[in-house]
Amino acid sequence: MTLTLGMITTDTTDAEALAGWWAEQTGAQIAETNDGWFVIVRGGTLPVWMAFQKVDGVTPGKNRLHLDLTASGDLDDEVERLLGAGATLVARRGDENFRWVTLADPQGNEFCVSGAHGGGTS
Repeated sequence: MTLTLGMITTDTTDAEALAGWWAEQTGAQIAETNDGWFVIVRGGTLPVWMAFQKVDGVTPGKNRLHLDLTASGDLDDEVERLLGAGATLVARRGDENFRWVTLADPQGNEFCVSGAHGGGTS
């Protein structure tokens, strides 16, 4: 038997708002809303579906699973776009050989963005 990744699900206190934010950032669309308790995003640059599941409280601590995204253009430009859209900067990492930036979405879920070929411009 073989497993295939079909969807990445994030717990959130506001599934519709967070799904909308991620849909906008990836050029995807909200495909299902299920009365706001389970929202599915697909299309755009996403290779799999993303889902956002409404929970009563935010999970404490650092998320144990996170997205590693690749900027199709300049890393710094993409990071600035995401910051302008409501992400927050956690840390800039790496060196001249490979750079990535750790950000958090509007609900504090961390994700990383790297350049298309292991780093952007300095």
